[in-house]
Amino acid sequence: MAHRMVWNQMAYFGAGSISVIPGELTSRGFSKALVVSDAVLVETGVTTKVTALLDEAGFAYELYTDVAPNPPIENVLAGVAAFRASGADVLVAIGGGSPQDTCKAIGIIVANPEFSDVRSLEGVAPTKNPSVPIVAVPTTAGTASETTINYVITDVENRRKFVCVDPHDIPVLAVVDSEMMATAPRALKVATGLDALTHAIEGYITAGAWELSDLFHLKAIQVIASSLRAAADGDEQAMERMALAQYVAGMGYSNVGLGLVHAMAHPLGAFFSAPHGLANGILLAPVMAFNAAASGEKYRDIALAFGVPGAAAMPLDEVRKAAVDAVAQLTVDLGNPTRISAIGASEADLAPLAQAAFDDVCAGGNPRSASVAELEELYRSVL
Repeated sequence: MAHRMVWNQMAYFGAGSISVIPGELTSRGFSKALVVSDAVLVETGVTTKVTALLDEAGFAYELYTDVAPNPPIENVLAGVAAFRASGADVLVAIGGGSPQDTCKAIGIIVANPEFSDVRSLEGVAPTKNPSVPIVAVPTTAGTASETTINYVITDVENRRKFVCVDPHDIPVLAVVDSEMMATAPRALKVATGLDALTHAIEGYITAGAWELSDLFHLKAIQVIASSLRAAADGDEQAMERMALAQYVAGMGYSNVGLGLVHAMAHPLGAFFSAPHGLANGILLAPVMAFNAAASGEKYRDIALAFGVPGAAAMPLDEVRKAAVDAVAQLTVDLGNPTRISAIGASEADLAPLAQAAFDDVCAGGNPRSASVAELEELYRSVL
């Protein structure tokens, strides 16, 4: 069986690594950038850390900041128009998952205008041309969008989020600088950190997992388990470890897929505008419990990564429960909600949520199949 792995052409890591961006843009022959970010990051001076470097180097750019959380189709279309009007030849994405995903969609549509309706990009779209070159600068330790072939767009009209999977969208350069993440609010660090953990755990047990992806995911689980609490509370070294761990998780899951946590989290974002990582945090432990019987020995590895005493010798059923409990305890310790009622869900929402999760592309990667009725019951268990 052939296993495909797709990663960036180049990536830089470490505090202060954004300093390489002007030189990289110039050496690659680019002349003007459209910088895709969001208004909050501009107002708080995070985006300015990069644009100040471009100013100092005399590199031309324009800003596009019409990016909302859970970015809708309309943000993408406005960004495509902004790119075409700007005369730019490169995109620079600065932000968390929303600016990164918006930027990918912009780059793909500019290069493949036959997909300008946006909705036709859902799933594995048959694009022919690589995206406009993207330099990706994450500002959260969570999505790993800077190294994945995935992006997620919200169809507000139809109350749904859809996943796009396209090797043509991967940024040519990723710059993972923990200093760009340090000033994020604690709640955002928690949510994005739980997103990274979900990527690592779902990628580790997904149906498409194999030996190479397992290396990435298990290492990411180990680092996140030991670093997320401290990073959320402002520890700089822990934040740098989280920045690397979320990227490593992205190297894996981008290539082998995810599972029911993401399939169930996407509708929560579409229905209630719930932050994606927060929704993942609510769902991760309960879905792990649902998947336990289909996980083989991998929950033992997860329990060991979390430092569960005696995990190496525990009976399989016990160690599976211990792994689930460790993840659940981390969620509680971080203060993430544990009930979907906290984001506005009610009993009346469960049936449409379940159908949307069943239809989500991520559901197919889950190690245990789930019916619509089972998904509805999973939602009910966390209502």
